[in-house]
Amino acid sequence: MPPSVLSKTNFLYGLQCHKYFWKLLYAREEIPPVDEATQFIFDQGHEVGNLAKKLFPDGIDIPTDDFQASIRITKEQLSSGRPLFEANMVAGDICCRVDILNPAGDGAWDIIEVKSAASVKEVNMADVAFQRLCCRRSGLKIGKCKLAYINNKYVKKGEIDPAQLFIIEDITDRVDAVSDGLQEQVEAVLGVMSQEQCPEVAIGPHCTSPYSCPLQDKCWEFLPEHNVLALYYGGNRRFELLENGIQEIKDIPDDFFSNEKQRIQQDSVIKGEAHINREAIRLFLNRLQYPVYYLDFETFATAIPLYDGTHPYQQIPFQFSLHVVENTGAEPRHHMYLAEGMEDPRPALARELKGLLGDRGSIVAYYSPFEEQVLRELAGAFPQYQGWVDSLQPRMLDLYRPFKSFHYYHPEQKGSASLKSVLPAMTGVDYDGLGISNGKVAGVAFLAAERGSLSEAEREVIRENLGEYCGQDTSGMVLIVNKLTEAAERLL
Repeated sequence: MPPSVLSKTNFLYGLQCHKYFWKLLYAREEIPPVDEATQFIFDQGHEVGNLAKKLFPDGIDIPTDDFQASIRITKEQLSSGRPLFEANMVAGDICCRVDILNPAGDGAWDIIEVKSAASVKEVNMADVAFQRLCCRRSGLKIGKCKLAYINNKYVKKGEIDPAQLFIIEDITDRVDAVSDGLQEQVEAVLGVMSQEQCPEVAIGPHCTSPYSCPLQDKCWEFLPEHNVLALYYGGNRRFELLENGIQEIKDIPDDFFSNEKQRIQQDSVIKGEAHINREAIRLFLNRLQYPVYYLDFETFATAIPLYDGTHPYQQIPFQFSLHVVENTGAEPRHHMYLAEGMEDPRPALARELKGLLGDRGSIVAYYSPFEEQVLRELAGAFPQYQGWVDSLQPRMLDLYRPFKSFHYYHPEQKGSASLKSVLPAMTGVDYDGLGISNGKVAGVAFLAAERGSLSEAEREVIRENLGEYCGQDTSGMVLIVNKLTEAAERLL
């Protein structure tokens, strides 16, 4: 049965896309299940919400497991004059749960919305505006609207200090600014709730903003393989092309392009072959100094830091893969480190990596600024490695650069220069059959294996999958360099 009242969460879904909102109510079976990385974000949000309650020690928890009981208890506790957590406010056909309803004096209440993000986002304004509308309709006098979010400058020292972890910002003026037209938006979403047929909604920027829609693959499946939405840095102008009846990259008019890379992409699609700037590729390859070390880190990041000396959302390395090629044509040797247990994985990882990298030869990474940042943070946390990390910097070489610069572009990259796009386009090797196929899932899986409640058998499967995934990143880089070498040597 669909709900009889419109919740804040459903309002935000409806605000983004009426079609997705209708499917949530009436055809939920068509919506793909939440993936591990998204579920981890939700779980982080719950942890952050519980920690924020400690900012108000005399607060009262309103139970969330019984809708009607929570309404009754909220009404009863409003007279207590104490902060209420998860207050359930219902006003006619709309309802919301307020993270923290805080007494502000003179019978007024402040709304405090808690977010696990490290900044204030525009979508938060509509979120809080809906809550304020619901509370006011319920008869509450609302004072300020505030957002409690993560202070990413906070550094953990011992027990987490909620007063330092959170920033509470007054967003009342910004909520006021988005409240014009709110009533009409609510009425529009309520109208969708009563429709018997799913509304038709054209694809557009709302498919990915403010959040990626789970129905995107389904809604976009009518598009041809090399469609305009894959245009490199096309932005929202891509949808203008669709509105004008242009679906394929090959049909984009010349005056539409804003940069040379888009022209290269179209030319590559039309010819059905890779664009290769051999001279630029040779210059890149000439920078390789043997032995060559192909390096990739896997990391996790949590809203609430786990280890002393770390801050929220810091990338904590727990694994590396290293393929070493001693000289031209040599078979690569593979080394890997994967942390175990609940202790800080960084000291042992740094020690292991230092023993393998030697003192000469190029260190190749795909988008090396990430690996370089991880190394700098290792040195910052463990000063004994500072000199060693400094010595690595001149040896770093970014394999992303020839693809970012479109010195090599294959039509199967579909406008992307990421490793996940370049590797299969160049070599036919992809990530589809792997148990773990992206870095976000890798970090979540590691935390589940080492800090969760999985069985030993489940844990071992995850560790095997992590080894295979991270190893493919570095073996893939070896294959890519070999393919670049072949491409650069043609016609010499």
